[in-house]
Amino acid sequence: MTMVGHASRLVIFDCDGVLVDSEPISLGVLVDALAAAGVSMTAEEASERFLGRSLKTMSTILHEEHGLATDEVFLEGMRTRLYARFREELRPIARIREAVEGLGTAHCVASSSQPERIRLSLTVTGLIDLFEPNIFSASMVARGKPAPDLFLHASAEMGYHPSDCIVIEDSPAGIEAAKSAGMRVFAFAGGSHARNDRHRRTLASLEPDVLFDDMGELIQFVRQ
Repeated sequence: MTMVGHASRLVIFDCDGVLVDSEPISLGVLVDALAAAGVSMTAEEASERFLGRSLKTMSTILHEEHGLATDEVFLEGMRTRLYARFREELRPIARIREAVEGLGTAHCVASSSQPERIRLSLTVTGLIDLFEPNIFSASMVARGKPAPDLFLHASAEMGYHPSDCIVIEDSPAGIEAAKSAGMRVFAFAGGSHARNDRHRRTLASLEPDVLFDDMGELIQFVRQ
């Protein structure tokens, strides 16, 4: 297959757990913030409920299930702690730069996170040059993942039909969103939070087109 064949595709990357190894940090900050607010939850439980979902969705779930009103003071405190830890600890997913540079296709980011958080994550890990300005956030659409809105918005902005898009995701909500959008979806299980049988089984049960855990393999899957 020549490069022309797959240059007509768009590869849409989720950010957290796909480009940057942020989920263990995020879950740690969230669990600590919830404990301080009187809600006891393990990192595993938090991962199950909130992985891949937007702040808006998380706030709704916390309010409905735990009666916790996540006001701006709560969210701002969490953001401040999270960003401080990102600047100290955040690392890129292994081999991600080589994978993106070797794709030979259009690519962008579509993440449940706020735009400033996406850009901070990509800046501190040295990946921002690979994606700017093609960065799309759930804050730009009405409904976050698992609704298809964000991926459809990204593909429309980039000028690609959904059937010509491949989404790289690490969360059940993201896989569902990509499928609802009519896109192919490759599930990545190589982030620190994903290296367990339970998470792999959950991803596999959603029947992604590919399930993989080494970004070094991405180029061959995209070209198939």
